[in-house]
Amino acid sequence: MQLAVVVAAWQEIAGTRSRRAKRDAIASLLRGAAPEEARLVVSYLSGVLPQGTVGLGWRSLQDLPGAAAAPTLSVGDVDAALSRIAGSAGVGSKGARRAELHRLFGRATDDERRFLSALIVGELRQGALAGVMVDAVAAAAGVSATDVRRAAMLAGDLGTVAVAVLGDRNALRDFNLKLMRPLQPMLAHSADDVEGALAKAGRASVEWKLDGARVQIHVARDDVGIFTRNLADVTDRVPEVVEKVRAWQIDAGIFDGEVIALHEDLRPRPFQVTMSRFGSSRGVDDLRTEIPLSLFVFDCLHLNGGDLIDAPLEERTSALAKALPQEVAVPGVVTTEVDEARAVLEEALRRGHEGVVVKAIGAPYEAGRRGAAWIKVKPAKTLDLVILAAEWGHGRRQGWLSNLHLGARDPDTGGFVMLGKTFKGMTDDMLAWQTEQLLQLETERDGIVVRVRPELVVEVAFDGLQTSTRYPAGLALRFARIKGYRTDKRAEDADTIETVRALHTGA
Repeated sequence: MQLAVVVAAWQEIAGTRSRRAKRDAIASLLRGAAPEEARLVVSYLSGVLPQGTVGLGWRSLQDLPGAAAAPTLSVGDVDAALSRIAGSAGVGSKGARRAELHRLFGRATDDERRFLSALIVGELRQGALAGVMVDAVAAAAGVSATDVRRAAMLAGDLGTVAVAVLGDRNALRDFNLKLMRPLQPMLAHSADDVEGALAKAGRASVEWKLDGARVQIHVARDDVGIFTRNLADVTDRVPEVVEKVRAWQIDAGIFDGEVIALHEDLRPRPFQVTMSRFGSSRGVDDLRTEIPLSLFVFDCLHLNGGDLIDAPLEERTSALAKALPQEVAVPGVVTTEVDEARAVLEEALRRGHEGVVVKAIGAPYEAGRRGAAWIKVKPAKTLDLVILAAEWGHGRRQGWLSNLHLGARDPDTGGFVMLGKTFKGMTDDMLAWQTEQLLQLETERDGIVVRVRPELVVEVAFDGLQTSTRYPAGLALRFARIKGYRTDKRAEDADTIETVRALHTGA
């Protein structure tokens, strides 16, 4: 498939706000793609490079050769070139990457260059996000979007599903849980109080909400894999967790849980401490002594040959209780009574944790979805937002990027809507770290403002929302402060502007 055809579709879907029109344009494109090309089309129009990071930024895209007069590139040509760039390492690799990039862009037309530039630096924002892409794959293959979504969640990659189902519409039946292949985690909606959460969930398991890092644990006898919520393999970073899991002596299992750094009195250490330890790949032997991670498990998706993902929560937690030691269980109670739920919440807060998660006891595990069956209740209002820009500080913060511009995700456009700024809640270490990270993401400067690629996610606590004519959404955060960086989340995992509006209206 010619890249020019993909670029034309990109321009078409970028020019409409209609979800149906986006779906139909992508579906038409996929019908004309060979199965293996479909993986690249899905990836590119989702704004993702199959190679991941290829070591190129905006500065790499300066001083490129002139554009080609006519299109000659195929999507395969682009994939091969980017693979060579990503694989270049060692002495002379910088020059080799630059030469490869020049050859690629020298064959690209002006429209293709704009597309490739946005794709490479992560700014291909045209609204073809996961939901639209799932619908498009389903429409192109003539199958149920629900079945495609489920297969993608189990495979951990929509492109893999697209290749299979476009080649054989019956291929979806082959996607099942597989040990050591992580699946996307189930997520939770939010509620202001346990009364509202119980009203939605009915009979529910009310469990402590721990302020740690989400993990998925896979066990195949002595083989243990630990994966993040983004499906990254972090087994080597958490040896103390691996040792604990091996002591369970089970043949096979997939579990959902949380790792967290605790003080000696078992109260949680600051969230940033947990994430710093969890994200470190160097000096792990020393770190595990200085900042050991504790493991808690709250769900069981597979046990000793039996898949439990479609089983009700009550069955899954029963299997969990029989298989694992009590010490790794998340405290909680099954109830329909508000007073009992409130008591669990108060105890969790007293112990220093965030709040509770109220889970409908009869619901299956909705992998990869923010299902209504799980509802988190936290007294402090928080949102996971994306940094759009930052301002140079002054006074004591001279030389650091300090005041952060915060945005919520807009699923309709694929972009972000600014909700306000804050410089509160940051330690000196955080200021130094974010300055280094944001400068690597810089796209342009305007006076003291450094605009960046929207990639870093922060958890923002705030006292409320107020109407505002200053920001595009008509809303602004009140008394916002940074609680911590969510290095375990991507920009596409950030909260949406619909979530923000619902918080404002109380819907």
